Amino acid sequence: MSKADNQPLDFIPFSVPAVGQEEKDAVLRVMDSGWLTTAKEALAFEQEFAGFVGGAQGEASGGEIKALAVNSATSGLQLAYQACGVGFDWVSGGISASGKKYSTPGKILTTPYTFASTATAACHLGGGVVYADVEADGYNIDPAQVERRLAQDKEIRAVVPVHIAGLPCNMDEICAIAAKYGVPVVEDAAHAFPSKTKNGYAGTLGDIGVYSFYATKTITTAEGGMICTKNPEYHKFMSTMRMHGIDRPVWNRYTSEKASWEYDVVAPGYKFNLPDVLAAMGRVQLQKADLLFQQRKAIAQQYNQAFADCDFLQLPPDGDGNAWHLYILRVVPEKLKLSRNEFTQKLQEAGLGISMHFIPHFRLSYLRQTFGLNAADYPNAQKRFETSFSLPFWPGMSQEMVERVIDTVVQLGRTYYGN
Repeated sequence: MSKADNQPLDFIPFSVPAVGQEEKDAVLRVMDSGWLTTAKEALAFEQEFAGFVGGAQGEASGGEIKALAVNSATSGLQLAYQACGVGFDWVSGGISASGKKYSTPGKILTTPYTFASTATAACHLGGGVVYADVEADGYNIDPAQVERRLAQDKEIRAVVPVHIAGLPCNMDEICAIAAKYGVPVVEDAAHAFPSKTKNGYAGTLGDIGVYSFYATKTITTAEGGMICTKNPEYHKFMSTMRMHGIDRPVWNRYTSEKASWEYDVVAPGYKFNLPDVLAAMGRVQLQKADLLFQQRKAIAQQYNQAFADCDFLQLPPDGDGNAWHLYILRVVPEKLKLSRNEFTQKLQEAGLGISMHFIPHFRLSYLRQTFGLNAADYPNAQKRFETSFSLPFWPGMSQEMVERVIDTVVQLGRTYYGN
């Protein structure tokens, strides 16, 4: 599955893509075809992905799912926000998914505990960002805070819950609150594939869902993403804007004798399409999605069992539909002589490739200054940031690697136990 098994054990990477010969063969097949950019492979990937997340449960929850392949989840979020009405009229060229006209660019409502692009995708449209703190016992956005912000600010055009580490947010409550205020829900599902809940897959529970296929994700196209929606107006709008604002599909105009060269540009769209050479890789990865998820889950279970009796650590939250994209531990400061930063530095010195998820937006200078953010307004996110870190965690990790990660963390905690 991966080259990682052949790597020396002096360093365990934070993440290694689970790419095999099948992916290589698919990419070479497209390269040999003479057509590299967006065409039939991307279209097939869209249909197959929509079929995956829109099975019996998805259809039961509200209709047929349509998917749009994009070059990144960031691009997908920008398209989704614009479809919901974020941005000035000149940005959309006079068209919008709903047909509504606004006198202001509007805002999104999201969490400060996410990657920067959840917010900056709105900034590119000229829109603003409003924040709600995370839950007291987890990393996901607090529904009570969502309602409070919606009641306070009538310029919010999209609620954007982020399924941190692959654990779905409380979507029943969030969607009910958003519906009460007439605001659509855009799921940042970058971590949440395949997050299968009792109501369907995360990313299909709101009005629009955006997935990431970055190199560290459960399935990857190296770079890329997918947008899913059941709303035909949103789908049409985002499809047009994804490819230069052209009013019809034109991908076959260079290869078909019957294809017309005529088209119209109806809005200043973007170049957000996913090329075939990457989509072919994604199609293979999609066939392995369940296997890759089960491998992640198995490693998470080993970690959970090993760390359950370590009172200097707090296990990741778990629940319905957890995709286990990340394994985020928390140190318990009063039990250790080391801070989180000192603890993780020693893990790195011992050869573990750890990471931090996430640096909250109120600690990022652009977002802090632009939106006047203060850590004191988001105490739960601040606590998560001060104590959390992510362990090496990817399909294809050998048992020896998993055991070494466990032993290193446990021994370090025992060495520096007490305060």
